[in-house]
Amino acid sequence: MAGGIGSRFWPMSTPERPKQFLDVLGMGKSLLQLTYDRLKHVAPKENIYVVTNANYVGLVAEQIPEMALEQILAEPMRKNTAPCIAYAAAKIQDLNPNANLIVAPSDHLILKDDLFLATINSAISRADKGKLVTLGIQPSRPDTGYGYIEVDATKNIQTGQATEVIQFREKPDLVTAESFLASGNFFWNSGIFIWKTETILKALHDFQPELYDIFTKEMALYNTGEEQKMVNKCFADCEDISIDFAVMEQAKNVDVVIATFDWSDLGTWGSLYTHMPQDENGNAVVGNHVTMIDSKNCIVNVPDDKLVMIQGLENQIIIEADGNLMIISQKDEQDLKKFLPKVQAKSPYFF
Repeated sequence: MAGGIGSRFWPMSTPERPKQFLDVLGMGKSLLQLTYDRLKHVAPKENIYVVTNANYVGLVAEQIPEMALEQILAEPMRKNTAPCIAYAAAKIQDLNPNANLIVAPSDHLILKDDLFLATINSAISRADKGKLVTLGIQPSRPDTGYGYIEVDATKNIQTGQATEVIQFREKPDLVTAESFLASGNFFWNSGIFIWKTETILKALHDFQPELYDIFTKEMALYNTGEEQKMVNKCFADCEDISIDFAVMEQAKNVDVVIATFDWSDLGTWGSLYTHMPQDENGNAVVGNHVTMIDSKNCIVNVPDDKLVMIQGLENQIIIEADGNLMIISQKDEQDLKKFLPKVQAKSPYFF
């Protein structure tokens, strides 16, 4: 899934070139390219599809030139993850009714590809039994930016193992997140899913019959020259809804496999912090000409040709890209989406 605009990575991420197409970690590849390379260890490249907004089809083709154009699925508008998954599941079901489907966001950082492959294989074994499987991440802090997965507290669940999900919990406040962390039976919801196409389509039929009908009533048109015209109408007619709300919070056949690999959804600038080198004062700096004075625990990302001095700041995020500058407190970065309309009001060129 590569259709988002990554607004919480503004000003580097823009609607014209969102974060999945950026090399935010300085690794020489975009997040999309890293995701594609990782999934080539799981499936042959001809079985990998990218679902993206129609405006980004060219960017996907540019960044993954070995991918055939018919493997880039174009959403005419953003309608959240459930329609995206319904589209892909119906299309792939038409190609192979016995297919396993791995749903992977394109903007996650995952280290240790061998452990990722082992976790996916464990999840596939559960999916083959008719389970809707998600990957859970061992929380390292009481993060309020993630949804959580609750499992049975009486079970001693090890990484790499699967267990039944008791319930999904939405993004909590800090006190609740701290209680989740202390309890030991809550895991971050990674947003990575594994299931058979027939299993997820049945779940959509049971819990979202209208959405199911929209994307399956003309199955014969998938993988033909009429597919895009049909899909455009499907997206125009369907509800904007996430797969968590649409299915995962209602289904009873949900398992979670506790991931063995290092993971971050890179949802915010702050989520980059632990993956960046830091100086003796905890500052993580990208930029060749940045001088930090009496400043601590800041995240700085500025162009290499900028001469920058930062004095007396602590726990701040300082980002410049394309002539736009953002300075925001790390504790408030979850509110960036609320702040951006104020910026938009001052610039006719913003979003």
